[in-house]
Amino acid sequence: MDHAATTPLDIDAFNAMKPFLLNDFGNASQQYSFARTAKAALKAARVTIAKCINAEPEEIYFTSGGTESDNWAIKSTAFAFGNHRAIITSQIEHHAILRSCHAVERMGIPVFYLPVDSSGVVQPDILSEYIDDSTKMVSIMYANNEIGTIQPIKKLCEITHSKGALFHTDAVQAVGHIPIDVKELDIDMLSASAHKFNGPKGIGFLYIKKGTQIAPYADGGAQEFGMRAGTENIASIVAMAVALEKNCNRMKSVSDHLIGLEKLMTSLLKKAELDFIKNGSPKKIPGNISLSFKNAEGEMLLHRLDLMGISVSTGSACDSKNTQISHVLEAVHVSENYAKGTIRISLGYENTEEEIFYIVQSLMKILKR
Repeated sequence: MDHAATTPLDIDAFNAMKPFLLNDFGNASQQYSFARTAKAALKAARVTIAKCINAEPEEIYFTSGGTESDNWAIKSTAFAFGNHRAIITSQIEHHAILRSCHAVERMGIPVFYLPVDSSGVVQPDILSEYIDDSTKMVSIMYANNEIGTIQPIKKLCEITHSKGALFHTDAVQAVGHIPIDVKELDIDMLSASAHKFNGPKGIGFLYIKKGTQIAPYADGGAQEFGMRAGTENIASIVAMAVALEKNCNRMKSVSDHLIGLEKLMTSLLKKAELDFIKNGSPKKIPGNISLSFKNAEGEMLLHRLDLMGISVSTGSACDSKNTQISHVLEAVHVSENYAKGTIRISLGYENTEEEIFYIVQSLMKILKR
């Protein structure tokens, strides 16, 4: 019940990896015949991933995951060409964005953190108030990892471009789960991570629109069009492409399934007369459920549920050892007596109605003692 933290590796993705781990392990950068299979697989995977978000293959740059992609987008844009202009982000970003922004602040680049409404939405008029001709980049996450809220990306992007700034979105929770068309949205950069959509861990990509001025992230060889050096992880790249294409093809049916499970859970919790609030916006990632139970302790709920064989989160994974109220819940102004009792339940396609009944029954046993 914690798919927002990671998802099970798809069996087809796993099978696609094996030849490149055992037999076709050649270095795609080499010129001899043994490297050709790996080189062809790398090219094919780039084409597949590009199609899934309506990008061009040469706009897909492979990375080690969402965190690296976010760091690349923020830091390389901030430091590109010595032009120290401001960055705008939101108060509810993943720490990969927030801490990257803190790093560039220490280098003298101003960063502004936009507030959100009680649903976790960045209102376009707020961005309009903050942005001006000194803004170099706006980075707003596509969907929040703790409460699932989806942002009005197209409108935010339009406002950003009206001031000549670049727009980046951390879409780690969104790619493979909701339709994304980078051309229609006119996004300049987008981060994604394979293990959030049933691919392997340690691989992701950064979409960079043609013509976007951004500095290379790693110096060395000429891999990734000279922008991110290092021998490509062909097995994981191939698996990521398989997993993403499969998730995009079944997106509607999985979404319907998850929405059905979420409605069932909400109905059962209300019927059980548990005192809780549901955080986030009605427009959110299917199956991402943030629940705050009155006068409870989120960490206690996590451990008690764990003893019952149920894995949930108290927030984002990077905060799993921190008992303080998360920055996201603070930003949406959840009252303390509810916020401390917050858990995140994030469902996947393999979850069942029987499991929903079980988790609600388990919560009743814990909270109704």
